[in-house]
Amino acid sequence: MKYCGKDFSTSEINHIRRLIAENPQANRLWLSKRVCELLEWLTPGGLTKDMSCRVAMIRMHKDGLIHLPSPQSKNGNGKRCARTTPQADPPLSEFQIPAKDIKELHLALVTDTAQSLLWNELIDRYHYLGYTPLPGAQLRYFAKSQNTVLALFGFGASAWMVAPRDKFIGWNHYQRQNNLHLVVNNARFLILPWVHSTHLASRLLGMVSRQIADDWQNRYSYRPVMLETFVETPRFNGTAYKAANWIHVGQTQGRGKLGQPRENNLPIKDIWLYPLHKHFQQILCK
Repeated sequence: MKYCGKDFSTSEINHIRRLIAENPQANRLWLSKRVCELLEWLTPGGLTKDMSCRVAMIRMHKDGLIHLPSPQSKNGNGKRCARTTPQADPPLSEFQIPAKDIKELHLALVTDTAQSLLWNELIDRYHYLGYTPLPGAQLRYFAKSQNTVLALFGFGASAWMVAPRDKFIGWNHYQRQNNLHLVVNNARFLILPWVHSTHLASRLLGMVSRQIADDWQNRYSYRPVMLETFVETPRFNGTAYKAANWIHVGQTQGRGKLGQPRENNLPIKDIWLYPLHKHFQQILCK
């Protein structure tokens, strides 16, 4: 049985059941960390993949394979952000400066709780998909001019199976399984609705593509070699990604990031890729 890109044997499912039964007071966080340790489900940097494990266990619970304790937090995984604070309200005047004239434009990583809450709220209030927790290893950014937030980025785990992407890379099932962590998904990109700046989107995409590999290395001890994103059609046409030299490789089939058929198909999306290393194919196909 496969959950979150990992195959679970019957003995491993039984092991998880015993762990839950033997620790009736344990919460979901403790259980997910312990399961990662027992199954050696680790990142390339040696950290437990407890976020992916929690998602996998929740899906096992929904499928009736295990019985998890009730979540202790009232805003459990996947819930929308309910914050509405003045800090995220629209300013009194709009920002109207061409990208080439913006002073001190830079990307700032989200590094503390206050920044995280503001990022979540802005995404929830102004991005058409709203806020949901990013899966797995992740980085979030504010794009700022001096201290003014203009835009936001969110990067997380890549999709498990995307036929046009996989064909473009040329890897097989085992190569994808071993190297999928080297592909990072641009899950959110938001220019705030009061910001009107010619060519800002493509300039920011260029900036983040030059910075993210170093930032990922610093946080997770390995370097990604490719970015991916999915642009919903016909809502958007991907002009900014094209201008920033991303590569359009095809369209999704509406099955979601895990490639599983759904009763109600998701919107069709264009698939865009950006190699971060000139030898990305050799690295991903090892």
